[in-house]
Amino acid sequence: MANHKSSLKRIRNSETKRLRNRYQSRTTRNAIKKLREADKKEAETLFPSVVSMIDKLAKKNIIHDNKASNLKSQLAKHVNAL
Repeated sequence: MANHKSSLKRIRNSETKRLRNRYQSRTTRNAIKKLREADKKEAETLFPSVVSMIDKLAKKNIIHDNKASNLKSQLAKHVNAL
């Protein structure tokens, strides 16, 4: 266990951020699954919100920018193919 005050604070902050990142990424993954299972009309309405969620994850460095681009591209192709 850490002894310095700053180390203890860093441990607390890291845990809080880890849980927040985990929640956000899990929520986004569930939204992506929901979009992939949806029919044409529902998928078109969900698409902008899912893209927004992916962009937020990339902006906060929870996922890499290229992964975000690949996800958005795949989802756009999927929605257009419906």
